[in-house]
Amino acid sequence: MATDGDTPVAVVVDPHQLKQQEDQSTATATPTTTIDKFNVEASEILANTALHLPITQAAPLYEQLLSVFPTSAKYWRQYVEAYMAVNNDDATKQIFSRCLFNCLQLQLWKVNDKKGVEGQEETRKAFDFMLSYVGSDIGSGPVWMEYINFLKSLPAMHPQEESQRMIAVRKVYQRAIVAPTHHLEQIWREYEMYENSVSRQLAKGLLSELQPKYNSARAVYRERKKYVDEIDWNMLAVPPTGSYKEEQQWIAWRKLLAFEKGNPQRIDSASSNKRIIFSYEQCLMYLHHYPDIWHDYATWHAKAGSIDAAIKVFQRALKALPDSELLKYAYAELEESRGAIQSAKQIYESLLGDGVNTTALAHIQFIRFLRRTEGVEAARKYFLDARKSPNCTYHVYVSYALMTFCLDKDPKVAHNVFEAGLKNFMHEPAYILEYADFLTRLNDDRNIRALFERALSSLPAEESVEVWKRFSQFEQTYGDLSSMLKVEQRKKEALSQTGEDGEFALEGSLQEVVSRYSFMDLWPCSSSDLNHLAQQEWLTKNIRKKVDKLALSTGPGIVGITLVIFADVITGSAGMINNSTASAKVIRPDISQMMVYDPRQNPGNGVPVNPGQNATTNNLSNPTVAPAGSSGAISAFDEIMKVTPSAVATFLANLPFVEGPTPNVDIVLSICLQSDIPIGQTAKPGPPQMKPLGGPTPSTSDISGSSKSHPIQSGSSFRPRDRRPGKRKDLNRQDDDEMTTVQSQPLPTDLFRLRQLRKARVAAAASSQTQTGSASYGSGFSGDLSGSTG
Repeated sequence: MATDGDTPVAVVVDPHQLKQQEDQSTATATPTTTIDKFNVEASEILANTALHLPITQAAPLYEQLLSVFPTSAKYWRQYVEAYMAVNNDDATKQIFSRCLFNCLQLQLWKVNDKKGVEGQEETRKAFDFMLSYVGSDIGSGPVWMEYINFLKSLPAMHPQEESQRMIAVRKVYQRAIVAPTHHLEQIWREYEMYENSVSRQLAKGLLSELQPKYNSARAVYRERKKYVDEIDWNMLAVPPTGSYKEEQQWIAWRKLLAFEKGNPQRIDSASSNKRIIFSYEQCLMYLHHYPDIWHDYATWHAKAGSIDAAIKVFQRALKALPDSELLKYAYAELEESRGAIQSAKQIYESLLGDGVNTTALAHIQFIRFLRRTEGVEAARKYFLDARKSPNCTYHVYVSYALMTFCLDKDPKVAHNVFEAGLKNFMHEPAYILEYADFLTRLNDDRNIRALFERALSSLPAEESVEVWKRFSQFEQTYGDLSSMLKVEQRKKEALSQTGEDGEFALEGSLQEVVSRYSFMDLWPCSSSDLNHLAQQEWLTKNIRKKVDKLALSTGPGIVGITLVIFADVITGSAGMINNSTASAKVIRPDISQMMVYDPRQNPGNGVPVNPGQNATTNNLSNPTVAPAGSSGAISAFDEIMKVTPSAVATFLANLPFVEGPTPNVDIVLSICLQSDIPIGQTAKPGPPQMKPLGGPTPSTSDISGSSKSHPIQSGSSFRPRDRRPGKRKDLNRQDDDEMTTVQSQPLPTDLFRLRQLRKARVAAAASSQTQTGSASYGSGFSGDLSGSTG
């Protein structure tokens, strides 16, 4: 469906005049676009400059823009209008032939409609041609209406011509009402009026038949509009840079394409395919440099059975992205699958290029292609030539050897290929491992050991890690216990020189036992043991880095507190670290100046107390481990206590000692509620207390702790026992609440007292609903307490 677009534009330009104008008009724009030809801002400046120039000066600028943005309908339209303004019809037609089929943009096609058709029949053909390509556009409603009005305006001299005109108008109406466009409802209303004006009786049948199709098109339009509104129709086609806007546009187009492929309107397959093609063509106007869109478009054609259309899409894609190897391989695969071997071979040869810059992957894929299509000898002949290429890597040897072994069933030739490659790639650990895997398939343990010995004798220690691991795995499978242990010891000795912490590798570890006695997903220990071993291995490897970071820390308090975390690791690693060398590398803390954290120890045993501090602050001084004489952490803690409210400081100073570094929160709350915390002298007096009517003030063990009385209704009386099951839960709750001990006269801002107030109010509300005198406050007349005061 696309044209080649190689027709040159016939522009008559005066060379001397053009030379003078280039110095003035393009001096500023050309250098900017030379640096980055996809610079959008520079391109807009260039396009705006061309708008104000004569066509002879603007034509080179437009050609420069369109060579970079060949799918920009905006630039094509400016170019066309510039020639139309000077009535150059030949140049206008040439430009239209270059852009129309690659830019399915409605505004560009409408420009084409405005010019140069003479006669009613040519105008009609122009409308049909335009609507066959862009009639699926969501904004094509005005074009449909314009076409209908044009048909209605045609003169009819005879009844037969009137009948033909009526049929033509009806067909266009029926095509337009199934297209989900912006003006769909208006077109439907006009169609109803038209049919009713022709024949009411006939209109009833036609409208009832087309009503479901119209309703379906209207529903699809509403959904389609959501996807179309997310698309930026002014975006220029630039290569993907990973920006957020580009990703959003890619997602929006993907959604629209998936929506069209689903055929939500349930129309016939031919019409549905036309809409899908139109959506892909519009998408490629903006995502012109995205290979996945091109591949998806071609693959959709191939699955739909249009192989020729898929091939044309691939050809257009390679013109847009000539350096895309992915598209070339996909194109060659399509040609080979349909039997066009020579066409596929030409594509592979284009990947090979001149042979100087040929990649190893291109050699490998071409050898495989020759093996599939021309046979073993053709592949062997090309391999012998490819191995002489300066860009031939070990991958070519591995690929050809495995192809010979797996497809040709010739292990001898494969072995010879590996041996030939070993002369050039002995320094490549990956090649050694591939060769070892091949020998393992042959069960040739003798040559495997010889290969490992040869490789390890020539490889440097830094590059031999993976080879040593594979050697160990091989001995665990093919060797006995003595050979396993020997290889393990040799590996330790070799790898002990590969890093600063290489001395750790000389010591045995439990990881080696796990490696020797595990099989596939079966392990000789639990998952928690594996996690512990992995953690210990990580600590061993990273202990030096951590200590170095700690040595760079500032502040004695921070250093002392942080180093204690690793103290047991450092001191407990004496079996792994050589004491003679560790002192020169490891910075050890002065443990004699440190104290182990113990929450039960008395405050101030290991921390000096400043004489100017009050008792509350002294009791709250942090007994956490810190070097003696360093007051960084303590002074920081004391500074916090200075700005702490007095009520909170009093509460914290009287907290009981609890066993353990992180006690359970519920246990802490329980102990706090059961402890008598006296009010310090800093406590502020509370509001005046109100005595209950007809009774004494509640005792200090009253569960509410509130200064507000709770009078009992006068009709209530004391009942020593209530056997009704509905009251038993309230009595038990009151008995439990009365046993709770709280502070007397607490501060209003005490959080624990607020909790008790809230709890007492709930109990009082429940007891008042029972209308009895069994509450803990006693009867309103007698003032006696019904429960124990403890």
